[in-house]
Amino acid sequence: MKNSNYLVMLIIAMIILGGGFFVSKLKTGNTNSANPVKPQEIVSLKNGDTYTLTAGFVKKYITGQELKMLAYNGSIPGPLIKVPQRAEITLQFTNNTDVDSTIHSHGVRVDNKFDGVPDITQDPVKPGQSFTYTLKFPDAGVYWYHPHIREDYAQELGLYGNFLVTPSTPDYWAEVDREETLFLDDILIENGQITKFDKSIVDHTLMGRFGNTMLINGDDNYKLAIKQGERVRFYITNAANTRVYNFAIPNTRMKLVGADNGKYEREEWVDAVVIGPSERAIVEIWFDKDGEYTIASQTPKKTYTLGTIAVEQNPVTPSYLLAPRVNQDYIDSLAPLRSQFDKPVDKNLKLTLQMGGVQHMMGNGNMMDNQEPAMRMGDVKKIEWEDDMGMMNAQSTTKTLKWMLVDQDTQKTNLDINWQFKKSDIVKIKIFNDDKSMHPMQHPIHIHGQRFLTVSTNGQKNTNLVWKDTTLIQTGDTVELLVQMDNPGDWVIHCHIPEHMEAGMMSKFTVI
Repeated sequence: MKNSNYLVMLIIAMIILGGGFFVSKLKTGNTNSANPVKPQEIVSLKNGDTYTLTAGFVKKYITGQELKMLAYNGSIPGPLIKVPQRAEITLQFTNNTDVDSTIHSHGVRVDNKFDGVPDITQDPVKPGQSFTYTLKFPDAGVYWYHPHIREDYAQELGLYGNFLVTPSTPDYWAEVDREETLFLDDILIENGQITKFDKSIVDHTLMGRFGNTMLINGDDNYKLAIKQGERVRFYITNAANTRVYNFAIPNTRMKLVGADNGKYEREEWVDAVVIGPSERAIVEIWFDKDGEYTIASQTPKKTYTLGTIAVEQNPVTPSYLLAPRVNQDYIDSLAPLRSQFDKPVDKNLKLTLQMGGVQHMMGNGNMMDNQEPAMRMGDVKKIEWEDDMGMMNAQSTTKTLKWMLVDQDTQKTNLDINWQFKKSDIVKIKIFNDDKSMHPMQHPIHIHGQRFLTVSTNGQKNTNLVWKDTTLIQTGDTVELLVQMDNPGDWVIHCHIPEHMEAGMMSKFTVI
């Protein structure tokens, strides 16, 4: 069994390594043309306001090395843009980077023409050019903005920022003493420089580009100072290309209150929360004792330190952390949908992988669907917490493999899929993450323009619902999503590991 597995891995490596690599590099080296990175700006906008957002180069120190990176308005993360729920703002975007770009307002149910998907909703914004977005914010919660072209490069180098949408009802969230936004990220640095990118082709397509340096808000030495007794609400976004975080702050009581698009039906105490790429989590913590606390990601084999929180003694009587709430208003709002939870499935997707040339060399054109477990690469894990494929992952490109969304009813794949729905349709989509593919791994699946409920996983009903725009589907799992098709236009559904999306894992749907 081990010899068969090794043989297949060797053949794949030969194919990948023979595919050619690194013809021309993107500009991640010389910092002479870049300005020093700035502190993040917090911007409060009201309905009708206009704001200018510019993407460009900066120089920033990480692990003591001066690196050339990308930033919105000179900061990593970009400005935190606070807007009230139901507001409409104008965002004037200018691209001063070296690649085409757009702004995708991730999770925001914007008008279709402002969704930022090149060649589907708008033309790419060329270097030196500008584009004006009109954005509406119908839902409370935490969202983010990033490019939708060469995310593997531009997002990795720092192009991301948050929208924080304040609820129209004052008691939507519990009372806290302060709010903090945290971007979790990592970056791959080798020999004191950011690992190079190819301008013409995307690499690391097998598993995605894992970083070796952990970041919070763009900083490899993140520190937060608060006072004893403060109740803090953290809005957490995973901006990493492929890394999944198991977020924790040990020795505290952490209350999970919300996710991508707002609050849960019921708040609950948790020790940690798993956050896939592009997902968000909203937690509240009461720091009742002074001292230093570690912000960590706890995986089965290792605990990563992401940052620290210094809690200073406070002579004032500490406040207290409110007990988890039951959000009856939100529970009631879902009543019209509950009859749809058990409806028949409307669409079936499978997530799988096709390795270029491997089937022919093995003499079986259907090997991806029919292979024995021994023919797969390594042990099957629910979540790949680390890059365990090394050079094979680094040398994989969009020419050597294809990640696939497969419509199991029509057998169409990726952009050949083009589902049609009507506005107000309630659509049940079942998604199976193939654990018998050549390299099974988790996929964060993102649906543009709409919101959905994850109503079941592996046949088990979800008993604590929250509106989502991205869901992490672990290896071998089957999830059922109930999608509210309320937003007309042409949209996409894709894996939010950018290397997987660039390697094909994206399809289309239209809401009429």
